[in-house]
Amino acid sequence: MNLDGNQASIREAIDAGLLSGAVTLVWQAGKVLQVNELGYRDVDARLPMQRDTIFRIASMSKPVTIAAAMALVEEGKLRLDEPITGWLPELTDMRVLTEPRGPLDRTEPARRPITFDDLMTHRSGLAYVFSVLGPLSREYGKLPLRQDQDRWLAALAELPLAHQPGDRLTYSHGTDVLGIALSRIEGKPLAQVLAERIFEPVGMTDTAFSVTPAGRRRAATMYQLDSKAAEGMLLRDDVMGPPPIVDPPFCTGGSGLFSTVDDYLRFACMLLAGGTVDGVRVLSEQSVTLMRTDRLTAEQKQYPFLGAPFWVGRGFGLNLSLVTDPAKSRQLYGPGGLGTFSWPGAYGTWWQADPSADLILLYLIQNHPEMSVDAAAVAGNTSLARLQSAQPRFVRRTYQALER
Repeated sequence: MNLDGNQASIREAIDAGLLSGAVTLVWQAGKVLQVNELGYRDVDARLPMQRDTIFRIASMSKPVTIAAAMALVEEGKLRLDEPITGWLPELTDMRVLTEPRGPLDRTEPARRPITFDDLMTHRSGLAYVFSVLGPLSREYGKLPLRQDQDRWLAALAELPLAHQPGDRLTYSHGTDVLGIALSRIEGKPLAQVLAERIFEPVGMTDTAFSVTPAGRRRAATMYQLDSKAAEGMLLRDDVMGPPPIVDPPFCTGGSGLFSTVDDYLRFACMLLAGGTVDGVRVLSEQSVTLMRTDRLTAEQKQYPFLGAPFWVGRGFGLNLSLVTDPAKSRQLYGPGGLGTFSWPGAYGTWWQADPSADLILLYLIQNHPEMSVDAAAVAGNTSLARLQSAQPRFVRRTYQALER
């Protein structure tokens, strides 16, 4: 079996100057079949991508935080249907916008409290700056993410909800709020909660909210496509700066982790195996089944996800997207059998586990998207389209090679 053809689209993006580099991995039935180390983790310094390169994994952090929460569910420390206000009193008596894009002073009371299930499925009414419009979006842009978690939560609690809790899915800071709850329940920083509940038992030695000084030398540089250039130009993104060597004041459970391809493979293997990895039980089979079970109603799937018809042939568990109809899902999002589960990251990181093929794929890059550009500009950016097509073509060619 020759998988080398799956590199072509990635190499094309690198050669065109649209991508600095990538690390990809194909695992099946207990064996790593392929690791691609392509391009550079730092273009100027000519430092190559390597298997142990450390990436900012953005929203790939979310399933990890959910897994830690499920460990506490198993111990009876929280319930999915439990109001969060017992641990997060700041979010008591929330108000809800009467019009999604309307003024912030036109609100009505929330019909019920937010539950832990709402946080884990983004049905709380919380949002992100890029998932809502109007005055509410502008206020989300002012949240003090560099403050400690208590100050940040107090500022968030001042904002109205985008909709009634439970009504629909709006991508949100819900997992960040969940992380604060886990920290308070356990009486320790979220970084320590995740280390004890997930990283140590799973064997994720390079995953954390910060990196060591030695790890910083292995970290991939963040790049961004210049949206103003006709053909696209890769720019070093210096806004983020180098990875921190100490944990930030607010460890965001929804987006803040660093990891490697082998670390995240171990986490995905644990979920695929029903909660165990290398004979170590991390979560109960029931907890993993809950994470991998569709929780959206048919009505909720009618709403687009960040402007895309994401729920065609798909559902949503506890921060895992799920393939519910492979034929329909394949047309839009590529191959994956029934029950395939995944969740990507904003910087181009992606993975999926396909139980029907006993297959895990990982694709790690570092590209900072412009979340503020309008839809017309994105649609007209051919360089961005070429970059975004590299990952689905890698996936399709991998499946084709395996099927042959």
